[in-house]
Amino acid sequence: MVNGEHMGDMLTIREVARLLHVHPNTLRRWSKNGRIEAYRINQRGDRRFTREEITRFLDELSGHGNGDQEAESSQRSRY
Repeated sequence: MVNGEHMGDMLTIREVARLLHVHPNTLRRWSKNGRIEAYRINQRGDRRFTREEITRFLDELSGHGNGDQEAESSQRSRY
């Protein structure tokens, strides 16, 4: 659980879904599978996401988190 003082830094599942242009159920599935980290709050277990986690996730999707992938793609573009 997350304490109340950090809740202002957290994004709801609906906010993140809009940012990533995906359905909220897709985020729920990604969270369940460990692809993106979410914090569960309250008795219902609502999910909240940190801005840092969303940034990390986007970097990973764009290939910035994997230098080998960038080098490989630049090799292909030369030919």
